[in-house]
Amino acid sequence: MFVSLAVVTVVMSVLLLISAGAKSLRTRHITEQMSTLGVPQRMMPFLIGAQIAGAAGTTAGLWWGPLGIAAAIGLTLYFAGAVAFHLRAGDHKGASPAAVLTMASVALIVLRAATL
Repeated sequence: MFVSLAVVTVVMSVLLLISAGAKSLRTRHITEQMSTLGVPQRMMPFLIGAQIAGAAGTTAGLWWGPLGIAAAIGLTLYFAGAVAFHLRAGDHKGASPAAVLTMASVALIVLRAATL
């Protein structure tokens, strides 16, 4: 079970860091998407920080379980919020990846709790 946790943690952390990097570059695509979703530009540092903290927390959670669970709960809330923002804007296509990441975050909670 721990191997599954480690694999999901590494994949999720890499995806989070790639996403945070893309947001920090503020490419036209990201800026337009955030604008369409109604996310103010002043929120970008918070979103970037949340993703980096989630990646660090889940990775450190491999060694200290409660931290991993707390980080995974934070990521679940983060991605559930992303789903809500996409659906509110009528972006059903964009809501799908966020929903998958929400489920992956829940899987991290379950896997980490099972390996305590």
